[in-house]
Amino acid sequence: MKEKEKIMKEQLEKIYSDASADIEKAVNTKDLEDIKNKYLSRKGEFNEIKKGLKDLSIEDKKVVGALANEITQKLESAIADKFKLFYEKELNEKLQKERLDVTMPGQFIPKGHTHLLTSTTEEICSIFRSLGFSVVEDEFAPEVETEYYNFDMLNVPKDHPARDVQDTFFTNVAPNVVLRSQTSGAQIHAMEAKKPPIRIIAPGRVYRNENINSRKNNFFHQIEGLYVDKGITFGDLKGVLNEFIRIYFGESRPTRFRNSFFPFTEPSAEVDVQCIMCQGKGCRTCSGTGWLEILGAGMVDPNVLRGVDIDPDVYSGFAFGVGVERLAMLKYAVDDIRLFFNNDVRFTAQFK
Repeated sequence: MKEKEKIMKEQLEKIYSDASADIEKAVNTKDLEDIKNKYLSRKGEFNEIKKGLKDLSIEDKKVVGALANEITQKLESAIADKFKLFYEKELNEKLQKERLDVTMPGQFIPKGHTHLLTSTTEEICSIFRSLGFSVVEDEFAPEVETEYYNFDMLNVPKDHPARDVQDTFFTNVAPNVVLRSQTSGAQIHAMEAKKPPIRIIAPGRVYRNENINSRKNNFFHQIEGLYVDKGITFGDLKGVLNEFIRIYFGESRPTRFRNSFFPFTEPSAEVDVQCIMCQGKGCRTCSGTGWLEILGAGMVDPNVLRGVDIDPDVYSGFAFGVGVERLAMLKYAVDDIRLFFNNDVRFTAQFK
């Protein structure tokens, strides 16, 4: 048995010598991984020799086993020490190669911003809030509406041209259901649900079967306004709208009220402002008149008040409708309504 012990000791010492030489010659962490697999893995040379311990006596097993464990620990320690050196060296080389200059500016990533129509709507709503109006709840201003609210309750006759399919988008949802052609239906919903005094604005999208050109689109944005209380006069209407125009355009701008007709207001008027492009001298934008229409307005027709159980002998009110696109075009000198909807960054980026 002593002979077997001697042979196994010599084998272990030779493996240790060979492994130490390989560790000394290793030049990177990959070499060390290969050496570890060759000598110390389950299928490595040390493990193969250890399998022969079963043939030794108990006393020889202790001697040879202790030597095998000692050599294994020395090799593991040598590999770990050199692996640490190589790892730090390779890490430093990698860091040097991939070094970043943190003082250099980063890559520019453009950020989106509020669309001009949205910011214009918010600005208009903010002005009217400062004048005592509140924004109507969404439930009172649906975009898919019945003819009852879009026309009937607004005093629009059955034979009115606006009710024709040439002007109104009818839906397949149910008979007499349309895409609203005006935000005015919101005032009916509000007056049915609330008692005077009522002072609201209702922003939203509207739809009309129009031929699209530089001044018209088949959908656009309106803001409806309504004020109902005791003693409301046309003078109150003019005062509110003139103050809105002054604040919105940032300066006192000449305005005029022209007689007009809307089925749900009486008397009715269209409001013009002096042309921003030519300062009233006459140009292509204003068709030489020196004036530009910005909204329609009027005193709420008594029939509309009666329809929502508000006594017109006790209460009166005014209503108005503002075109958001029209006001944005006038304030920012936009000459084509289609630019708002083309998603051209060259256009939208001008209004950050």
